[in-house]
Amino acid sequence: MREKHEDYMKRRLREEDAGYRQKLIFESPDKGKTVYSRPFGEPLLNTYASCPEEQKIYDYLDVKIPAKYPQPKPITYKYNEYELIREFKSYVDATYRQHYSKDKFQATEFIMDGGHGTGFCIGNVLKYAQRYGKKGTREDARKDLMKVLHYALMQLYVHDSEK
Repeated sequence: MREKHEDYMKRRLREEDAGYRQKLIFESPDKGKTVYSRPFGEPLLNTYASCPEEQKIYDYLDVKIPAKYPQPKPITYKYNEYELIREFKSYVDATYRQHYSKDKFQATEFIMDGGHGTGFCIGNVLKYAQRYGKKGTREDARKDLMKVLHYALMQLYVHDSEK
């Protein structure tokens, strides 16, 4: 028989009081993509419990959750940035699986290792930006914009890597 979450949390709390291992609370603000842990009883990153069961336990123990780390208001993007960034990540991931990646090395790596990263990246940003909308279909133009973003991101890496 599976233990209810609330019973499980109470049992773990008793174990902690008895000198067992430290109790951790696991939280995921993005439905499981990223998981954060914190010791049970530590301040939350927001002013509410991570789940109703946790709040019940805090109420039962009369633990006050301090508002030491208030959570910022969620951002409402006006230009669909969240979805576009997710799409961009998928595009970049796909480049690592394409023919550009031979034996897990991309030709770009050799260019960057040879000290030509800035010229290569900025040159490609300019190339695809100038080509935008002049070649092929509307979808081809969109791919050119993805390439501009990808080479700009790689240049950011080169910039941050240089001392």
